[in-house]
Amino acid sequence: MKAMILAAGLGTRLRPLTHSSPKALLQVEGKPLLQHALEHVACNGIRDVIINLHHFPGMIREFLTLHGNFGLNISFSEETAELLDTGGGVKKASWFFNDGKPFLVRNVDVISTLDIVRMLQFHLESGALATLAIRKRESSRRFLFDNRMHLCGWEHLGREEKKLVRDTDSLESFAFNGIQILDPAIFPLITETGKVSLTELYLRLAAVHPVVGYPDEGNQWFSASSPESFS
Repeated sequence: MKAMILAAGLGTRLRPLTHSSPKALLQVEGKPLLQHALEHVACNGIRDVIINLHHFPGMIREFLTLHGNFGLNISFSEETAELLDTGGGVKKASWFFNDGKPFLVRNVDVISTLDIVRMLQFHLESGALATLAIRKRESSRRFLFDNRMHLCGWEHLGREEKKLVRDTDSLESFAFNGIQILDPAIFPLITETGKVSLTELYLRLAAVHPVVGYPDEGNQWFSASSPESFS
């Protein structure tokens, strides 16, 4: 299994910390977020990783060189000219996932002890196009699932906005944990060009393809979503 770490973002919610550093190198518990992410995938047996770059890319490359890539095989997807958002970033890195196997995509600003091996088994057994790690937690943005844990919609509580893409008699809301497993069959279905978010992509595809939720309860989970996260 291969993995992609999404690390290209400007980290606008973390300013002023990201005025002089990429979000990926901000430290939590004595380690940069990128190191936490790499150690997480490595402890689940993943050796081949691609990282997308835009904000202070030289600092990230230098950090990885200094630490011998943490013993992993690391490639890069440059988004120097334009940030492509999460979905566009995954699409640009499609060349890396050339083995026909499901692959992991995770945000760099998430610290998690999620068992990726178990999640992969769930993904394979479900036959899903995409499997999203989710949990019950406070969040203004939530995915909506039916009783089979198929994605049916999305809501933004702060904006009182709701979008449904599948008919269902019951809906349950979960927050997304920033970790997902995708089948490479998703690439021909990404017809969008340029910048697109994975959320937008999942909602479009979920109308006709199985995009499922994987409850991630009982594991450590932390998101560096504000400057106060590092205090």
